[in-house]
Amino acid sequence: MHEMSIAEGLIQLLEQQAVVQNFSKVKTVWLEIGPLAAIESQALTFCFDAVSRHSLAEGARLEIIELPATGWCLGCSQAIIVQQRYDSCSLCGSYQVQITGGEELRIKELEVE
Repeated sequence: MHEMSIAEGLIQLLEQQAVVQNFSKVKTVWLEIGPLAAIESQALTFCFDAVSRHSLAEGARLEIIELPATGWCLGCSQAIIVQQRYDSCSLCGSYQVQITGGEELRIKELEVE
C-alpha cells in the first residue's frame, strides 16, 4: 500500500512548511489527485488519519479533489478525456494519444492556524 508512504511524505512536507510559513496546526488539506496517479483516495484518507496522530495535522480533514484524465490526440489534433492510459481517441479512434493531465498529486490549499 503505497498510500501510507504518500501520507507520511505529506506529513513531512506539512511539518517543513510549518517552520517556513510559521503555522502550528493544520486544519484542512485539499489534495488534487488525477485518476492516472494510481492512488486510492479512501486508502490515502485512512493512512493520513493514521500518520497524522501526534503531529501538527492531528484531526485535520483531508479533502480530495479528483481531476479528470486528459490527453491530446496526435491523429485528429483534439483535446480529449481519457478513462485510462493507452485508450484510443474517443473522436477518431487513433491510439496516438499523449496524456496531458490526470497524473497529478499536489496540495492545492491548506487551512492552518
